[in-house]
Amino acid sequence: MAEHRSMQRAALLDAARSLLSEGGTEALTFPALAERTGLARSSVYEYFRSRAAVVEELCEVDFPVWAADVSAAMERAGTAEAKVEAYVRRQLELVGDRRHRAVVAISASELDAGAREKIRAAHGGLVAMIVEALAELGHAQPRLAAMLLQGVVDAAVRRIELGAAEEPTVIVDAAVSMALRGVRG
Repeated sequence: MAEHRSMQRAALLDAARSLLSEGGTEALTFPALAERTGLARSSVYEYFRSRAAVVEELCEVDFPVWAADVSAAMERAGTAEAKVEAYVRRQLELVGDRRHRAVVAISASELDAGAREKIRAAHGGLVAMIVEALAELGHAQPRLAAMLLQGVVDAAVRRIELGAAEEPTVIVDAAVSMALRGVRG
């Protein structure tokens, strides 16, 4: 019985990822979840009390996977500068991944305080990954520099997600250049 519930919960989360990546937060409804999973709508409520609860669990499940991927790319880099490049590049390479599209859709939505706090904490963990490399590069305030660097990444994510005129690889390269050299060409 516990295994069946675990499988149903995983199916609901997978359906939620698909709905979010295809249609944003407006697409994430309990009737849509029920339709995607073949469950009765009332059964969805047995697993999640609200849309916000689905979002919170997606953050708990997906963000660590995404962060581990970024962390692994950074670990493979040899120098502090290469770590910064890996941090930016890997996050932007993940933009097409369903988990990432779901997190972006979640971030853009109006959520309750609990869900917002989980997203903030997850992003804080991501930003914390790069602080040491920025300190090695000589930044006087590496935590502040890390938050600003994440702002560059977030802006590039939005640009890619909007289907900007530039190819995604051009946006990724521009973001890496901005991270490593600032506004100098």
